[in-house]
Amino acid sequence: MTNDYRIFISTGEVSGDLQGSLLVEALHRQSRDRNLPLEIVALGGDRMAASGARLLANTASIGSVGTVWEAIPFVLPTLKIQSQTKQYLQQHPPDLVVLIDYAGPNLALGSYIRRTFPQVPIVYFIAPQMWVWWSNRGEIDRLVKMTDRLLAIFPAEASYFERLGVSVTWVGHPLLDRVQTAPSREVARAKLGIAPEALSVALIPASRHQELKYLLPAMFQAAKAIQAKLPQVHFWIPLSLEIYRQPIAQAIKDYGLQATILSGQTLEAIAAADLAITKSGTVNLEIALLDVPQVVIYRVSQFTAWIARNLLKINLPLISPPNLVVDRPIVPELLQDRATPENITQQALELLLNPTRRQQVLTDYQQMRSLLGETGVGDRAATEILQMLLARSRESVRAGLETRPYGSREEGDKGDKEDKRELGEL
Repeated sequence: MTNDYRIFISTGEVSGDLQGSLLVEALHRQSRDRNLPLEIVALGGDRMAASGARLLANTASIGSVGTVWEAIPFVLPTLKIQSQTKQYLQQHPPDLVVLIDYAGPNLALGSYIRRTFPQVPIVYFIAPQMWVWWSNRGEIDRLVKMTDRLLAIFPAEASYFERLGVSVTWVGHPLLDRVQTAPSREVARAKLGIAPEALSVALIPASRHQELKYLLPAMFQAAKAIQAKLPQVHFWIPLSLEIYRQPIAQAIKDYGLQATILSGQTLEAIAAADLAITKSGTVNLEIALLDVPQVVIYRVSQFTAWIARNLLKINLPLISPPNLVVDRPIVPELLQDRATPENITQQALELLLNPTRRQQVLTDYQQMRSLLGETGVGDRAATEILQMLLARSRESVRAGLETRPYGSREEGDKGDKEDKRELGEL
């Protein structure tokens, strides 16, 4: 049996895998500096594995937006992974748990861990954006009750959960660390073979399966219209997951685009671009931090949109992270019925051809950056986590307890039925 401290990290989707990898790197770096034996096991993706986490399952491609109907293809795989994870944790209890975003699965798994291992600290790093739009107060209360420490990435997120009585530390946004390694525009263009004067546009349509269906057609129709207006343009499309290569390649052919697909070169594609046309998500902050103007689009099915408006009473005045940080629209957002090829084209051409409009976006980015904290986010988060880990170990020793308290399987399984209903919101 290993004497290493064991941290279990749970996240899903492409953005969670990226942010989790930055945390794993910082945890391993600090544990080496402290001569602290550390094992990290995780639900995540290839980036986390490459950073030194041992994956129990790959969850980077499991995720959806919308209603339970749209989530159906992902429910069974998620339930299977959660069942296997619970069995593993029963046999190998963690010393500390870190949950990253991924609302439905992590609320279910976190509640199970709280019941089964009541003395194991649970840290939520990057809370689901329920603080922005979630209407279910019961689920907010659930997160509050199971979380020992919340590491917030936005000031507004920190304030929201502090008001609810959560122990919160604002650490800043992890992308501040990631973009430190990003190439300059000149270096990125040289690496991709783009001439200094060439017109380059990054297209970022999807990190989830459904986004290909709902976003790609309008985005590529707009790209075709831009190409007709500006024949010298070339589009660069970084893949979030390799499984999207074939449908994107087919769409490039169908729409007749001058485009190149890139794998593992997202930062280069963005840094080299004059403009990005992109889905809403974490990537919007990467684009902003690299000083590239962007048009943000998002669509779900009409059925999902109707439920959100009329049943869940969700109101989304702003959706992209750059706008949420400053609480005003500094980048154009085209949501649902407004995400038409015509509107996308108009906004894109405005940002490409109007120097005053471009400069305003870049100026607004500076304000946004000032509200994200300072670099060293990963190390600040890792410090908080390792301090909690060691404090819990000292308390256990003083109490004469095992450092890894075992809960009963009956305690954990008691709430499984309640947990499963979370999985309709993946």
